[in-house]
Amino acid sequence: KRQKGNIPEQLFRNTSFSSFLNTNSHISRHMKKQLIACAAFALLTACSGSKTTTAEADKFDYTVEQFADLQILRYRVPGFENLSLQQKELVYYLTEAALQGRDILFDQNGKYNLRIRRTLEAVYTGYKGDKNTPNFKAMEVYLKRVWFSNGIHHHYGSEKFVPGFAPEFFKEAVLSVDASTLPLAEGQTAEQLCDELSPVIFDPIVMPKRVNQAAGEDLVLTSACNYYDGVTQKEAEDFYNAMKDPKDETPVSYGLNSRLVKENGKIQEKVWKVGGLYGQAIDKIVYWLKKAEGVAENPEQKAVISELIKFYETGDLKTFDEYAILWVKDLNSLVDFVNGFTESYGDPLGMKASWESLVNFKDMEATHRTEIISGNAQWFEDHSPVDKLFKKDEVKGVSAKVITAAILAGDLYPATAIGINLPNSNWIRSHHGSKSVTIGNITDAYNKAAHGNGFNEEFVYSDAELQLIDKYADLTGELHTDLHECLGHGSGKLLPGVDPDALKAYGSTIEEARADLFGLYYVADPKLVELGLTPNEDAYKAEYYTYLMNGLMTQLVRIEPGNNVEEAHMRNRQLIARWVFEKGAADKVVELVKKDGKTYVVVNDYEKLRELFGELLSEIQRIKSTGDYQGAHDLVENYAVKVDPVLHAEVLERYKKLNLAPYKGFVNPKYEAVVDAAGKITDVKVTYDEGYAEQMLRYSKDYSNLPSINN
Repeated sequence: KRQKGNIPEQLFRNTSFSSFLNTNSHISRHMKKQLIACAAFALLTACSGSKTTTAEADKFDYTVEQFADLQILRYRVPGFENLSLQQKELVYYLTEAALQGRDILFDQNGKYNLRIRRTLEAVYTGYKGDKNTPNFKAMEVYLKRVWFSNGIHHHYGSEKFVPGFAPEFFKEAVLSVDASTLPLAEGQTAEQLCDELSPVIFDPIVMPKRVNQAAGEDLVLTSACNYYDGVTQKEAEDFYNAMKDPKDETPVSYGLNSRLVKENGKIQEKVWKVGGLYGQAIDKIVYWLKKAEGVAENPEQKAVISELIKFYETGDLKTFDEYAILWVKDLNSLVDFVNGFTESYGDPLGMKASWESLVNFKDMEATHRTEIISGNAQWFEDHSPVDKLFKKDEVKGVSAKVITAAILAGDLYPATAIGINLPNSNWIRSHHGSKSVTIGNITDAYNKAAHGNGFNEEFVYSDAELQLIDKYADLTGELHTDLHECLGHGSGKLLPGVDPDALKAYGSTIEEARADLFGLYYVADPKLVELGLTPNEDAYKAEYYTYLMNGLMTQLVRIEPGNNVEEAHMRNRQLIARWVFEKGAADKVVELVKKDGKTYVVVNDYEKLRELFGELLSEIQRIKSTGDYQGAHDLVENYAVKVDPVLHAEVLERYKKLNLAPYKGFVNPKYEAVVDAAGKITDVKVTYDEGYAEQMLRYSKDYSNLPSINN
């Protein structure tokens, strides 16, 4: 029946069942077929009473549309219908709080972004000319890219988009729409608005990079992000260094929730809070958080929400730390969330945090895997290849779970991470622990959309590697993410007196490399077989091969010709791959070989490769623990930044023929509260039929809380 396609393939992806069949060679092929049939019957019977059957899930259309270098997908929220009414109501309120912060990220990414987005939306909906011309179609693609990247710079590469429409068309189109729909400043005409925005959109030398990481340049002055105004890199670093006390063992995250400005010759912070900068949006966030507080699952969760509200109201970073500690300790709530100024990748100095939100609930069955990992956290820390001086004597409070995302927002929308480990404060992680999550339904959507797209067939060296990947890559990829998030970020320690910001612009890359290497080292450990997480001692090779193929070659599809690698995660992957490639060259551990005129990655010695991962992990942990800025500089600049132009051109050409998009993001489900005559919520319905432009325009209408100019 399976071979005839009558039974869904995913019914046979349960690790323990698959490993049982694969490792018991004495069982005949006939008996295996009987076992498969029995298992399929049992699973189909179990599914028959649920509201969404496996067969129905197979019919779910994950793909929405594709344009430029982007593919838009959908994700399901399985299990939402099984939540209690109180939990559904909680998810609904937290979702509203998440969507209210949308404008904040646009403004953080660039001070003209809100005005440009609103101008383009006015043209998109109100243009009176022919909407089938090449200029209008190109402007439509440009707007869709602005929506996706929350601004005019690429969400990953950070370079400014090159518009495919003419400046003359832009002006003509803007002048054709109702002026009341345009984001005009006081006393400004539509023509003056065009004159103001045109250089920002069309001139390649105006604000060319959202985040500049080029060594030797003033990273603040040359970055278009809106975290600084009128200050230099040195002034910013001096300002925050003066605040820090080297003896403070519980320092706040300096600069996390503010814009640093120079006004009348004085440098000062404009804090993002109620009554402060971004106050109009934060007011709405707080409104919905208070409603969520009223339906919290338990006192612990209620305290978390209350402390977050207090932080938004005061902007006090000590309060933020108290909120983070309460959040880490709340382990009994099924529904969970992230809401606030969180990750600092968008700041060239790695201090100020972009706004993001994620509402989710625990996937009880899938969480078993991460609980095994977190339950053995001390073993992994003790057996790490790093110097004992840099290891934690006692691993505290490591919790891990697989979650189902209910909504993505801010810097997690439309493009999102597949795993998260928070909080970022080193002392909180050390004293109180951290929460690690793998977003199961997002990973599932990626896997479903990628099935059979021809990518592996084009770039994988031989059938042997293809079979390995087909058999184990989904499993080992998830395990690597779990290890990265659950243990990697939480491993190791800073030596006393080391400034958490000592690595400056290289901090994010080094931290991501540290977590990735921890996962790579341990995904190959026999301990994982012992724990039942991998079926055998060869499965890890699928992750090793795909990781090196990506780091050495295929992630280059995300780089424009002539550009360097800029984004921290991409730098991390290239750093690791190029380092082990070079260090193992004498023994030909990893090679780039030619076959039929094409370049491929070949791994000749997987065991030696693991040793190299361990060596690099040891060195990167030393750099992190000691705050060795020069060591971080040398590793990143020597291995992570430069691109081989010949290999790059080849990879781009091969990838182009596949007609794939290198970047993917999502439209969110739509939640609707069902209320009775008295206005009380009686249910919350979720639907999946909203289109990309439809959703973006709705968000711009319903959740546009900030003025077009935020001073």
